[in-house]
Amino acid sequence: MVRKKMTPMIFLTMAVPGLSLAAENSEAPATTAALDEVVVTAARVSESVREVSAGVMVIGPEEIAASPARDVGELLTQKGLGAVTRYPGELTSLDIRGFKTAPYGNDLKAHVLVLLNGRRAGTGNLAKIMTGNVERIEVIRGPGAVQYGSAAMGGVINVITRRGEGSPSAALTGRIGSYGYDESGVLMAGEQQGFDFSGSFSRAGMDDYDTGSGDRFHNTGYDHIDHYSLNAGYNFLERQRIGVIFTRYYGDEIGSPGYLTTNDLDNSKDSANHSLDIIYDGASSDKVYAWQLRYFTGKDQDTWFDPVASNASGWDDGLPYLNKTDMSGAQAQASMDRGPVRLTAGLDWLDYESTSSADPAETDSENYAAFLLGRVKFMEQRLIVDGGLRYDAYDLEVVEPAGRNEDDSNIAASAGLVYLLTDALKLRAHYGEAFIMPGADELAADFFSDFGIHYVGNPDLDPESSSTCEGGINYSHNGLSAGLGYFHTRYEDKIESVASGAEQTWENVGKAEIAGFEGELAWDLGARFGWSFELRPYVNLTYLDRFEDLDNHADLKYVSDWSAAYGIYANDYQGFSARLNFAYTGEQTIEDWETGAFPAPVKSHGGFTVADLSISKKILDFKEYGAFTLSGEVTNLFDTDYAYVKGYPMPGRMLFVTLTYNY
Repeated sequence: MVRKKMTPMIFLTMAVPGLSLAAENSEAPATTAALDEVVVTAARVSESVREVSAGVMVIGPEEIAASPARDVGELLTQKGLGAVTRYPGELTSLDIRGFKTAPYGNDLKAHVLVLLNGRRAGTGNLAKIMTGNVERIEVIRGPGAVQYGSAAMGGVINVITRRGEGSPSAALTGRIGSYGYDESGVLMAGEQQGFDFSGSFSRAGMDDYDTGSGDRFHNTGYDHIDHYSLNAGYNFLERQRIGVIFTRYYGDEIGSPGYLTTNDLDNSKDSANHSLDIIYDGASSDKVYAWQLRYFTGKDQDTWFDPVASNASGWDDGLPYLNKTDMSGAQAQASMDRGPVRLTAGLDWLDYESTSSADPAETDSENYAAFLLGRVKFMEQRLIVDGGLRYDAYDLEVVEPAGRNEDDSNIAASAGLVYLLTDALKLRAHYGEAFIMPGADELAADFFSDFGIHYVGNPDLDPESSSTCEGGINYSHNGLSAGLGYFHTRYEDKIESVASGAEQTWENVGKAEIAGFEGELAWDLGARFGWSFELRPYVNLTYLDRFEDLDNHADLKYVSDWSAAYGIYANDYQGFSARLNFAYTGEQTIEDWETGAFPAPVKSHGGFTVADLSISKKILDFKEYGAFTLSGEVTNLFDTDYAYVKGYPMPGRMLFVTLTYNY
């Protein structure tokens, strides 16, 4: 019944002015990073994009507000960075250059690293990071091990929360949508007498959804998802600030439906991630020297519930299944910037305590690291050379059942070159190394499982490693922003489990090569032709011309050859703003486990496009007493029947209407 009502509702929504907080902005979403934009991820200090030798994508507050995405996973799915792994049950992993974030467990074992305000987020499940209090997202494509250590092989995603400024303000939001979706939220921000704050809270709930083919996918809803975010601080003396950042995500009774063909009706999970940061930032009065101290702590946890009554096999005992990581860490860094020469040095400490019902080992992973990053400018600051070196030492222990304690270490280096042909045109080249440290169980296990399997760690394991060479050209002038890059990565020493009878250990066995092109183009026609409004077509694309397993000379599985995002954004045309976005996911080779056969047959999957539409208008403006904005959003506009993971189809067309009061 809901789906039959969708078409007239869409036309009704498009006829009504709608969308979000983006209506308050005169800026269009930037699909490429302008050369004068400031970023912090590539060098761990603020620098202009024109000085960064790696590939950079910046998603600013206007684009975040204009997107119908509720979380960072949905937002980055629309960007054409690479293949997406997304399941019902609020689980999203993203591919960059053939490498993925880790949706569960210790993120030291990920291949793409997710940061929250410059430190490890403790999760690679991007559905756990909501967009409500996010200022911008910086994506560094390619290795980031010199800056951040293990796991930053395919790229780094840095989610940066808002910092309050200006007079205190507030926004109240109510949102309803298809399949019983409802959400309410509040955002408050401002700055007074040295104190700044920006905080948000939201709660959302949703029923089961229908797929694009009209099938009801049972057990895909959730009771509620809560998200809290606070970034507050006090500025004192001159250029000194003490800040606190708190985030909490909690999902209650999130459906875990399994394959649509074997739809489980009562399995569920509770999902949580929370963290607390205490940060001191300082700088000298002449801005030559700057420093930062940070301590953080947090937890990432998922608990699955599998009632025995629904298990046809009857073997499961129905007990909860747990995956938990407790984390704590500290960062200390100092930098000197004398114009042509900048140096940044620092120390990192990290401790992860991980427990999983799927892994018989409780592990402790402790990491100590030191790094040095530098940049030098020549030829009237047209030629920029950067480089870095990092040393990581790991103390890895299997705590329970009794195992061993092993240590390991790694040295990673990077170097880059930027030449500014003009103020608008930049040439860049970059070389970077990355690594993934062996897990504590892979190095130090020595115990028997409940099934009698003897797990034996291999202390001679090497870290998984990669080296990447890339080059590119970027242009930004008069509303036109464009970029084209090529990269080549060699990956080796992949760690895989090896069984021999009743004994299991781990060995370095795999190597691969991945290479391809990345392109970006956006043109604000309003700025080009002097119109009173913005009209910005854009496209982002990634094409992999090589993703080969060098052991068997076959294409790597679960890697898409093409990924692209394209669309058009119009802002302030007779009071309206609108955004139409298309996201294409190319074909990939997969193992089809849905068949139940072993080994699973190898098939091709993917090759679909999903469109989203958003429109907006401020409908009531009471000046100093605030204003109301009405929003309309349609996801999966053309009701495409698609699945990022075979057997787990995504929702069909969904309609949302949002009313926001800004004061």
